[in-house]
Amino acid sequence: MTQRALDSSGEQTPGPSRPTMIDAGAELDPVHPMEPPPPRRPDGLSTAEVAERVARGEVNDVPVRSSRSVTEIVRANVFTRFNLIIGVLWVIMLFVAPIQDSLFGFVIVANTGIGIIQEWRAKKTLDSLAVIGEAKPTVRRDGVAAEISTSEIVLGDLVELGPGDKVVVDGTVSEADSLEIDESLLTGEADPVIKRAGDPVMSGSFVVAGGGAFTATKVGREAYAAQLAEEASRFTLVHSELRSGISTILKYVTWMMVPTAIGLIISQLVVKDNNFKESVARTVGGIVPMIPEGLVLLTSVAFAIGVVRLGRKQCLVQELPAIEGLARVDVVCLDKTGTLTEGGMDVTEVRPLNGSDEAYVTQVLRTFGSSDPRPNASLQAIIDAYPEGDEPAWTVTDAMPFSSARKYSGAAFTEADGTDSVWLLGAPDVLLSEGDATLTEIEQLNEQGLRVLLLARAGGELDAPGAAAGAAPTALVVLEQRLRPDAGDTLAYFADQNVATKVISGDNAVSVGAVAGKLGLAGAENTLDARRLPTDPDEMATAMEENAVFGRVTPQQKRDMVAALQSRGHTVAMTGDGVNDVLALKDADIGVSMGSGSEATRAVAQIVLLNNSFATLPSVVAEGRRVIGNITRVATLFLTKTVYSVLLAILVVCFQVEYPFLPRHLTLLSTLTIGVPAFFLALAPNKERAQPHFVRRVMRYAIPSGVIAAAATFATYLVARHHYSGEGALEAETSAATLTLFLVSMWVLAIIARPYTWWRVGLVAAMGLGFLIVLVVPWLQDFFALKLVGAPMPWTAVGIAVAAAALLEFTWRWVGRRFGM
Repeated sequence: MTQRALDSSGEQTPGPSRPTMIDAGAELDPVHPMEPPPPRRPDGLSTAEVAERVARGEVNDVPVRSSRSVTEIVRANVFTRFNLIIGVLWVIMLFVAPIQDSLFGFVIVANTGIGIIQEWRAKKTLDSLAVIGEAKPTVRRDGVAAEISTSEIVLGDLVELGPGDKVVVDGTVSEADSLEIDESLLTGEADPVIKRAGDPVMSGSFVVAGGGAFTATKVGREAYAAQLAEEASRFTLVHSELRSGISTILKYVTWMMVPTAIGLIISQLVVKDNNFKESVARTVGGIVPMIPEGLVLLTSVAFAIGVVRLGRKQCLVQELPAIEGLARVDVVCLDKTGTLTEGGMDVTEVRPLNGSDEAYVTQVLRTFGSSDPRPNASLQAIIDAYPEGDEPAWTVTDAMPFSSARKYSGAAFTEADGTDSVWLLGAPDVLLSEGDATLTEIEQLNEQGLRVLLLARAGGELDAPGAAAGAAPTALVVLEQRLRPDAGDTLAYFADQNVATKVISGDNAVSVGAVAGKLGLAGAENTLDARRLPTDPDEMATAMEENAVFGRVTPQQKRDMVAALQSRGHTVAMTGDGVNDVLALKDADIGVSMGSGSEATRAVAQIVLLNNSFATLPSVVAEGRRVIGNITRVATLFLTKTVYSVLLAILVVCFQVEYPFLPRHLTLLSTLTIGVPAFFLALAPNKERAQPHFVRRVMRYAIPSGVIAAAATFATYLVARHHYSGEGALEAETSAATLTLFLVSMWVLAIIARPYTWWRVGLVAAMGLGFLIVLVVPWLQDFFALKLVGAPMPWTAVGIAVAAAALLEFTWRWVGRRFGM
């Protein structure tokens, strides 16, 4: 591939290079720079030639996976470290104990099945949405241009390009009309590269200005596009604080579990000369609850359900951790056009300047409209307002498409009388000198939220350096933007959720501020022209925090603004739909693209709003907060159980007593105090913005809770051992200890379920009722080997549990005050 390189003098010269994808470090082959370019075929391939290439297999048929395969889903959910441990213990229990002591195995089978089904549903949702959001390149065949699927491109196809289009396969430029391509996603070079006929283009780059066409020279697995498209749309399980935190916790649990389990086995099988089968059962009963097996499963289920929920809202989540990232967002950067406003505009007025003839200005605008085959929204409004009529036609001799870096477009005409003229159309504050009196008039229009373009006549050639210098102002074109009806409510939602909103636009800052003010954005009056934005990162960060609206922002500045906010510890989401947003979308913590946006923005964004509705964003943010907030809550439940199980095993070994529980007891407790309530709590609404340091936050509560639960339970067990004697004493002691552990665990659940709503209260009450039913129904007493004997000991168990609950309440409040919730 040819790109600009620096020679020894510092000048940019063409030279061959091997572009790489920076993140992956994968090296790519150049597009045969020494081979002659393919012959130009302005009409493209014929139908017969396409059929011939398809028959030879020269087709871009690399499948794009938007999710893991069914086999991978099953393997990831079934073949886990803890499933292996539990599976071995389950098989042992099936041989040595009644079926009720093997219930934990059936629960794991059911939970794993649920995890597979939920992720399979998420896969189907992602697969269907990926097809909707797939790029549709325009290919010319038999002289007719038509959109086709990327997978239908064949070797030698003529693919048309326009602003925002992504280069989907490798090729060689056949036609170029001021064609500028950004290769930063491949090479890291931010400056667009001007392409001319014969120059190579690499898939994964995208058009920032101009247009043209290229001939496909590499398709299928030979083209880098196959790798890029697959990577961009994959159902990934990449690094996230939540997943890495859980992995860290599980690693520590494993380290604790192994020596504790060995000590428990020796204690129960060697030191205590009990019935062998019962000793095995009680040993397994001590090991199984140490494993927080449901935590990983519940996290996957919560993510998968989040994907399905967002899919129903036509929101494509291209990376699972994006859901988690949304929970941490505290700044949203919005592009005005296409986000706060709808894509279309209307010309409300044309004001001739310096005595210009209105009819002449109208003819200039009419001809200008025909100069660009791919007009942007502003030029489209002019085309709609001034369609071609019956007047003597002017000829377009040259054209310069709009560039967000230049802030203007241009065209050269030969008028009906043979006169040549060159015209520029763009931002008045760029084309006019700083002290021009016209700027005051423009400022007044901008304050009304109107967009103003300046039509100016250039004195030199269109492509001459500094073509805008000295251009003669001819007319002001006043445009009114169509506000999105739901944008105001969305901005209000972010304000209510303490998420700062920054409007970043290439338009005039005052005009953007007026639009934001109409929509009720807090701080919309605090506007800043990005040309006066400090370049120092720290000063830029201060300006970003103090202002809400920024105008005349270049694509590189958008990227710098995101970096400045991140340097102050902010988690930044960036929305956009244009090519000028790509760099910022790529660098933001979460990139959100509109479905109607350019192919380039959809490729780099983690989330694509296929319905193009800015109002979908609150649902996306809420879903992220629900997932991360609820997983943090339920993780405390699971790890509290792990802590008290490990401590109980250690205490049993130290005191040389029988382990108090059989597997059936802890299966019952886990189901009622963790499994069932955790499932509902993980899917409940949660609007709290997630905080960092997941492991620390969870363990601050889980460790003291587990210690208190273990101490209270073992105290009850020891008291019961002195209280009961004779046949059936161990069962009575176990029942008393189970009662204390259940009540303490229920209090942990009651704390985690706060703030209370009717269904949360009902959930806690239902779990308590379930345990009560087990205690009073005879056949359930026998099934779970639970029977409270006498009155003194059960009431003692309740009293110890009440004292533990009070200590729990005090501890949680102290931790909350000391470290913050």
